Amino acid sequence: MNLTKLFILFFAVLLLGAGDIQSGKEKSQTCIACHGEDGNSVVGLWPSLAGQNPKYLLKQLQLIQSEERYIAEMNGQLDGYSDQDLQDITAYYSNNKNKIGQASADLVDKGFKLYYAGSLEKGIPACTACHSPKGTGNSSAGYPLLSGQKTEYIAKTLKDYRTGNRQDSELSAIMVSIAYKLDDKEIEALASFINGLY
Repeated sequence: MNLTKLFILFFAVLLLGAGDIQSGKEKSQTCIACHGEDGNSVVGLWPSLAGQNPKYLLKQLQLIQSEERYIAEMNGQLDGYSDQDLQDITAYYSNNKNKIGQASADLVDKGFKLYYAGSLEKGIPACTACHSPKGTGNSSAGYPLLSGQKTEYIAKTLKDYRTGNRQDSELSAIMVSIAYKLDDKEIEALASFINGLY
């Protein structure tokens, strides 16, 4: 296990309590159909969970369970799960390695500029400010890993932020204030770039 992974696991234990990886693997069996066996989704509209920052992932599971973040496909999926169950699932997925996709060649330049520099003209900050230059996010702040996330999922999420359909926490409020400035072509470029970001 490399030092980065050990560091992430150490802080996951400090921030979240002790999630049990093996128990999380067993409890995640119903998640496989949408999120893949190891958390790397094979369906574009479903997020990959592998390697996700533990603080962020646990918070999202809690929001989904309470229906503060309503996702029709997740309705009832977390019923009966205790907070320990959610911590175990979080530990399992956070411990797995995310797979990186590939950006479309014709969208790389635009995606690169938006991700690393934002748009001064439109008042869009660089994504790196919260999600880091390599898309690993900021675990202690609860900002998610983006690197390798599915293009379709990122595009849908940014559009949901843009319309205000996804606004379930303080962190999502930040994204709403940014995404409403993005047009469809910028969203397409960012989503493609993030899928291939490593």
